[in-house]
This record gives sequence, C-alpha cells and structure tokens, in this order.
Amino acid sequence: MRPPPPPWRTEGAPVLLITCPYCGERPEPEFVYGGQAHVARPQAAAGPVEWARFLYQRDNARGIHAERWRHTHGCGRFFNALRDTTTDHFVAVYRIGEPPPEAR
Repeated sequence: MRPPPPPWRTEGAPVLLITCPYCGERPEPEFVYGGQAHVARPQAAAGPVEWARFLYQRDNARGIHAERWRHTHGCGRFFNALRDTTTDHFVAVYRIGEPPPEAR
C-alpha cells in the first residue's frame, strides 16, 4: 500500500475543478486532455497531406477553445468542453455528439 503524500503536496494547494457532464464536479487530476474537439477524420483513401494536417495541425488561438476531455479516474467517458485558454476557465461542458453551447 502506498504511503499518503507529504502534507506540503496536498494542504492548501488550489485545485482546478472540471465538471464532468456525467459525474459532476471533480478535481483536474481525474481527467486527461484529449485534444481539439470537432476535428473531422479524413477518408481512408486520403493522401499524406490530408493525414498530416489531421494528425499534426491544430488551432492554437487565444480565447475560447473547444476541447475533448476524458474522465479517466471516474466514469471513463469522453466529453467536450469550451475552455478559455487565457484564464484556464471552463466556460461550458457538453456530451460527445451534442452541439457546442454558445460561449457566454
């Protein structure tokens, strides 16, 4: 059995809370970032340029960004989130397959 972490690693440390649309609000270490949301996969017969664009090129704009997350240490499900990259604030979360809500 693992010993508990030293108090300096757990006491008073601010924790980013993320709201899972299935489980509710949980601490950020329970989640894994899954990349940019709403990226269309190319057809199987696509050429190397299309595949390279799909695999390596992503938007990196400041402001509200649609992302895919997975609640790995909870329900295990993927979901999408709108996150402000300048403040790290989660504006909205929504289930896979649902349209993105309007950013407030």
